[in-house]
Amino acid sequence: MPDEAAPNDRRKLDAIIFDVDGVVVASPHEQAWREALQGITDPNRLTTELYQAHVAGKPRLAGARAVLDILGIPDAGQQVIAYADRKQKRIEELIAAGAFTAFPDALRLIKAARGLGFRLAVASSSRNANQMMQLIPIDTGDSLLDMFDANTCGRELRRGKPDPEIFLLAAQELDVPPDRCVVVEDAPAGIQAARAGGMAALGVARLHDEALLHAAKADLVVTSLDEVAVDALANGQLRRRPL
Repeated sequence: MPDEAAPNDRRKLDAIIFDVDGVVVASPHEQAWREALQGITDPNRLTTELYQAHVAGKPRLAGARAVLDILGIPDAGQQVIAYADRKQKRIEELIAAGAFTAFPDALRLIKAARGLGFRLAVASSSRNANQMMQLIPIDTGDSLLDMFDANTCGRELRRGKPDPEIFLLAAQELDVPPDRCVVVEDAPAGIQAARAGGMAALGVARLHDEALLHAAKADLVVTSLDEVAVDALANGQLRRRPL
C-alpha cells in the first residue's frame, strides 16, 4: 500500500481537531484497561494490537464491552459496568501518579498551526482528557488545555466514535464548516468518524499500526506529526514534509 499524502484540493482548511489520547498525550488508558482485567482473565491477553483495533477512541462503556467481547469473556453484558468502573478507578490512580506526558511533535504542530491562524479544538470521548491537559504546562505559562479554542472532551453524547457526533460538535463550536476541518487521530474508529463527518483525516501511527489507519481511509498517515507539511494545510492539502 503506498504511503503518500492525499491532497484535498477541493477544500480550504480553517480548523484542526485533535483527539487526545495517543495523539496529543501519551496517556495510561491502555494500561488501565489491561490492569482492570485482573480477576477476569489474563490481562496480557489485551495486546496493543487488539486495543488499537477495537478499543481506542471509544467511550468507556463501549470500550469495556469491546474488550470483553474480543477476549471472549462469558457473560460480558453482566460484567461490562463493573469492568468499566475498575478501569476508571485505575486511570484516575495513574493520572494522580503523573503517568502521562505530552507528545513533543503534537505540541510543535499545535503551536505551528496556531501561528498560521488555524482554529483548534480537542475532541476525546475520555472524561480524563481535560484533567491531563490541565496538568501539562507549556512555555507560555498556561496549560496545554489553554491552547485550544473549543473543547468537546468527555461530553455526554448520543453516539461515540466511529459516529462523527463529537467532531461535528467541535466544528460547530469552532464555527467552522466540517469540510474545512481536519481531524488528527490515532485510532481507526476516530478516522472513520472524521470521514463520516465530511472532514479530512490525518492518522498518526505511533504504534506501527499504519495499516489499520490506511484501512480506515485516512487521507494521510504519518508516524510523527513532525512529518506533516504544516504550510500546505493552509492551502487545503495534507502533505508529507519534503525530506
